Amino acid sequence: MQMLPAGRDGVLVQVADAAEAVALARFARAAQVQAVEVVPGAETVLFDGVGDRSALEGLLARWSPEAAETVGPLVELSTSYDGADLDAVADLWGTDVAGVVARHSGIEFVSAFCGFAPGFAYLSGLPEQLAVPRRDTPRTRVPAGSVALAGAWCGVYPGVSPGGWQLLGTTDAGLWDETRDEPALLAPGTRVRFVPR
Repeated sequence: MQMLPAGRDGVLVQVADAAEAVALARFARAAQVQAVEVVPGAETVLFDGVGDRSALEGLLARWSPEAAETVGPLVELSTSYDGADLDAVADLWGTDVAGVVARHSGIEFVSAFCGFAPGFAYLSGLPEQLAVPRRDTPRTRVPAGSVALAGAWCGVYPGVSPGGWQLLGTTDAGLWDETRDEPALLAPGTRVRFVPR
């Protein structure tokens, strides 16, 4: 674990992977870290608005990745596997569409971090051997609720936007709602399963 200054009162902590980032963020929040924001990333956690850096260092010294609790709530997303790129992903995986659905729906993903758009969670859990490239030409309009893959990440587009990920299907789940206590349905640490319908 390495700590780096980030701006006037921020600290960026580098960790091994997304699972450690989620675990460290959960630990820090549970310990009521004195920071305005705690934001996990793919291999980092940003502590912004840190008033006492030495107190943060003391807190982080008590954290151990081996003892980290990373189990979050489970969200099941009812999904229609009707995506435009199902056949392309089937070819990449050496299977048919039914094989893609079985493999994808059989994985328990974990929300590693949010970014790109409000409510867009980068979901880890796809084995590296199933990683897929982004599309050569991004689409100018991807429908809201599109379930997609890029690299070893899975994600669901919370709203209509451009995008270059491989589209597997769609879900009607509301991924972002500012009236909820936790606006992002798939906040970091959330376990996610896609349920075929």
